[in-house]
Amino acid sequence: MCTDPGDLVLDPTCGSGTTAFVAEQWGRRWITIDTSRVALALARQRLMGAKFPFYLLADSDKGRAKESGASGTLRPPAPTTNDIRHGFVYERVQHITLKSIANNPDIVEGMTREAIDAAIKRHADFELLYDRPYEDKGVVRVTGPFTVESLSPHRSLAFAGGEQDRPASEVAASTAGEAPTFEQTILENLRKAGVQNGRTAERITFASLDPHAGEYVQAVGDGVSGEASLRVGVAIGPQYGIVSPGFIKDAAREAIRTGDIDLLCVLAFAFDPQATGVTLEDGVTVETGDAGFAQVAGERQLGRVKVLLVRMNVDLLMGEELKKTGAGNLFTVFGEPDIDVRTHDEDQIVVELRGVDVYDPTTGEVRSHDTGRIALWMIDTDYNEESFFVRHCYFTGGGNPYQRLKTALKAEIDEDAWASLNSTVSRPFARPSEGRIAVKVINDYGDEVMKVFEIS
Repeated sequence: MCTDPGDLVLDPTCGSGTTAFVAEQWGRRWITIDTSRVALALARQRLMGAKFPFYLLADSDKGRAKESGASGTLRPPAPTTNDIRHGFVYERVQHITLKSIANNPDIVEGMTREAIDAAIKRHADFELLYDRPYEDKGVVRVTGPFTVESLSPHRSLAFAGGEQDRPASEVAASTAGEAPTFEQTILENLRKAGVQNGRTAERITFASLDPHAGEYVQAVGDGVSGEASLRVGVAIGPQYGIVSPGFIKDAAREAIRTGDIDLLCVLAFAFDPQATGVTLEDGVTVETGDAGFAQVAGERQLGRVKVLLVRMNVDLLMGEELKKTGAGNLFTVFGEPDIDVRTHDEDQIVVELRGVDVYDPTTGEVRSHDTGRIALWMIDTDYNEESFFVRHCYFTGGGNPYQRLKTALKAEIDEDAWASLNSTVSRPFARPSEGRIAVKVINDYGDEVMKVFEIS
């Protein structure tokens, strides 16, 4: 309560999103940060499904009328703009002190107790109850517009104050000779957790995983998936940065030179949007929904290797603290969204999300799913290759989201307004001036993938 309506609240440790939730409830702007995609997914879901009381704004017609009634004074006419920075209309109580009674000019000798009380009330000051604003019972308020932004993992290369200003944990990690390296930590957790596609039963486990003296391929092991057994190479992307198409090409060429690798798993915290563009002409087949393990042998005979893009959970950066959290979804294959971009009325573009291809490691097959496992998808209709700006946003999901929204809000929802958001086909938009658009898809687990399309 040390802030005013309209102020900005920063929470660098999001967790379950309580700070953002409370800030939204009390009319504060907010920014919340977390390194865990699970925490951000929970906070996003919590905010999207929340409903709040609608407090009367002081800078509104209803608020001015309520203020006049509560204070007992008629406010002069003035234009209103519904600016939240003017605050709410609050309940109030009288603040009576001995000083105000002693200095009260209406109290004279011989007055009755009732007359004295009335004189005290006429001259007593009022205290506003800032935790009890007046509500408009006829309005249901939901969370205002917000965005979820992501940054590639990064680090500070140097501190201005030198060695003495480095965090103690970083100094200890760099000086401990027995401390595991980043690659050793990843491989250790990969042996335990395996690779999965989001479903517990669909997982690649490792019977063995040994270090490999390669520039890009750090380990080679025997992978088991259902009834299939094959040699799996592991290429680990940078600890702070993204995996580029060039990294995937070089890792695949090294795997081909090794001679006995059937499947190359490229592990990364974040992939370049163009990573899935590494295809046949590069001598590599990226597994995003075209085929399964059954075609690996045939493709290797043609001088190609199957590549599986695996996203690492940022919780792996916790180091030793990760032992307390369990395996979880540390290494996950997020299916490739099936997106169709087509022309509408010659000068406009329409994007359709057909579904998502989910890779099943136990059978080596790719199953096509509908949009039931996609939480939302967004479009940047004029992508500049530097930042993703949300210009269109649509919500899908399984079940009956319209009925769930009505139940959560306990109100009637405009079906036409909801239909414009609950869609797998975008509204038409103009051709991009930059010549490209970007589509970002987020599933129920908080995993996200972005695809860039060139528009001629």
